[in-house]
Amino acid sequence: MPTRRTATVEFVRGSVRGSRRRALATLPSLFTLANMGCGFGAILVSIRGEHGLAAVLIGLSVLFDIVDGAVARKVGAVTPFGLQFDSLADLVSFGLAPSLVAFTLFSEGRERWDVLAWLACFLWVACAAIRLARFNVTIDPTADKRYFTGLPSPGAAAVVLASVFAFDAQMQGRDRLWVLLVMAVPALLMVSNVRYRSFRSLVSPRSGRPYGPLAVAVALVAALALAPVVTAIVLAYGYLFAPVLVPVFSPLGRLVPASLKEALS
Repeated sequence: MPTRRTATVEFVRGSVRGSRRRALATLPSLFTLANMGCGFGAILVSIRGEHGLAAVLIGLSVLFDIVDGAVARKVGAVTPFGLQFDSLADLVSFGLAPSLVAFTLFSEGRERWDVLAWLACFLWVACAAIRLARFNVTIDPTADKRYFTGLPSPGAAAVVLASVFAFDAQMQGRDRLWVLLVMAVPALLMVSNVRYRSFRSLVSPRSGRPYGPLAVAVALVAALALAPVVTAIVLAYGYLFAPVLVPVFSPLGRLVPASLKEALS
């Protein structure tokens, strides 16, 4: 028969384990909150005309969005609440923030063109909301987890932020009309049925050997440090046009080492 001391020890141990589980369950939501905070910050600074800083903040939102999903799967804290919270954060960071950055960039001193900016930016917000809602209600356990249906909203936002970061200072007058095209094409792809690679295995490798993903991460960090503008443009637009480019360059896949293919599968 257990003594009072034994029962007390077991109670304390159970409380510690329960607190640890609750802390682990909260961890992904902290990254989601950071994602939303960066998106909100991008909205505020874009109103002041600081488009470059807004692009950087949206880029951080993309990073936090990738990390929160990876952390949730790692600690076994994938919950309906986390899914809904992540979607709301994504609507702020990848729906409202990019549209406002584009609007403030486009409409500076050109009020007669504002109606076009309103339409393009509303199209972006609407497509982002539809994309996120469709993702939440069409989760199929049997679907291929390596692919998304439609351009993911972080990938679409990356196209806007890379374009702003690269070309903001070079545009004058009607040159800013390109902003509408940059908004419209990714927006429509978000609600399309085009399949995009998820690259989830890069942050959650199946093999348990993270050497390949770590090497890719180090290479990306080095490229961003040495040539941030070129790297951002190549990554963003390369992903945007991946469904077209991958079939064209797929014969070159035979040159990729088998170990790297395993890490990316």
